[in-house]
Amino acid sequence: MARKDPAADAANTGRLKQIALTYKMTRRADSKIGLILGAVGLGTLGVFLAIGFLIDHPIFLGIAGLLVSLLVTAVVFGRRAEQAAFGQMEGKPGAAAAVLDNVGRGWTTTPAVAMNRNQDVVHRAVGKAGIVLVAEGNPNRLKSLLSAEKKKMARIVADVPVHDIVVGEGEGQVPLKKVRTTMLKLPRTLSGPQVTATNDRLRALGDLMSNMPLPKGPMPKGMRMPRGGGKMR
Repeated sequence: MARKDPAADAANTGRLKQIALTYKMTRRADSKIGLILGAVGLGTLGVFLAIGFLIDHPIFLGIAGLLVSLLVTAVVFGRRAEQAAFGQMEGKPGAAAAVLDNVGRGWTTTPAVAMNRNQDVVHRAVGKAGIVLVAEGNPNRLKSLLSAEKKKMARIVADVPVHDIVVGEGEGQVPLKKVRTTMLKLPRTLSGPQVTATNDRLRALGDLMSNMPLPKGPMPKGMRMPRGGGKMR
């Protein structure tokens, strides 16, 4: 008898737990997710079975329908789960940084390169499209943050295209769930070596988190952003 692979069993168990947790999270935001998935799966299977009986191949079409129904159900579940996740993140500080972490390969992201005492924040991503500044917070206050960040970068990366995205639902803003697709649609103008060189030059600037003199250990309770207006550097 062949031995079971403990690593494979552990991976399968972990995957099932992750699916269960994702389903629970989605159900909190989308109470009808179970009914929707059931309807999609059974509906797809039913269509295949009906076609199978019509052409006198119910077993073959039934098996094919089962496989297709599982695939379609998985796709629908993934999209509903993604929508639920974005819905829970919407409006919360740092939501855009979480999206940037999953934008895809070829992008180097740096969260919170600029921030003010009102917790308006600018994140930076570098890829073949150039530099993308993703800002979240009050649109009026973000203008000065973005302008100051662009001026600072212009001293060392003046030859690199810079795009800015303000996250929000207002005019000229990009909804959180569309930030990733908006970035991926930007024209690619840099080569791989140019992206590396740009990252190296920007690294010399540092970022807000590395420049802030944060104490070691847990952050003290009641700690606030220092007054003084504008961007903290």
